[in-house]
Amino acid sequence: MKQKTIPNMAPKQRRHKETGVGDRFNKNDGMSHTRTAVVIAAHPDDETLWAGGTILMNPGIRWSVATLCRRSDPDRAVKFTKAVARLKASGAIGDLDDGPKQSPLSPREIETAILSLLSSGARYDLVLTHSLFGEYTRHRRHEETGHAVLSLWSRGKLDTARVWMFAYEDGNKRYPPRAEETADRRIDLPDDVFSEKYRIITEIYGFAPDSWEARTAPRTEAFFCFRKPRQITEWYERGGTR
Repeated sequence: MKQKTIPNMAPKQRRHKETGVGDRFNKNDGMSHTRTAVVIAAHPDDETLWAGGTILMNPGIRWSVATLCRRSDPDRAVKFTKAVARLKASGAIGDLDDGPKQSPLSPREIETAILSLLSSGARYDLVLTHSLFGEYTRHRRHEETGHAVLSLWSRGKLDTARVWMFAYEDGNKRYPPRAEETADRRIDLPDDVFSEKYRIITEIYGFAPDSWEARTAPRTEAFFCFRKPRQITEWYERGGTR
């Protein structure tokens, strides 16, 4: 179920607070030269939970969202279509297994699913996706998606200048996921942007105000930023430390 790209009619950028603390971050890692970007996520709602504010704050970028699961779910698939329209993005949804057992999927299956959702020959200025460590303890599909993106980028199957991985942690389940203090980029969402993100979670996806999703939706979005695949590999081998 693919959608046509929604034309972007508002090129101006909103003012917002950003900080970068990692050794890979510099002034050229921002959005000023970004024209095309894709969010590659495991599930419908991940794009909004972990990066919805960033999408909303950069309407001059041509955004796409590829989500790997739930195409056969008539409720979630329809909500995804409405959510990406609200984000002024184009969207495509896959149908990988997402059962409660979270049985491991082969890297090849996940990589094939990703490529099937992207336009053939497309080049992106920026890819946003899951961390190799996931965003909380733990969801296998999130981690698998991050690893698949790295593999595709390393082998030249995914053409992008940069990859930003969601940077959140939950203290081993001690609290809801929150922005990593060591993230390369932390973006404090203005009230109006967070309110719109929250409405997508509660009104479009239909999560109750006391749901995990609504309580988790971060007011600060955060990313680990990479320019080359080997940077991700080295970072991962160090356990996500600098």
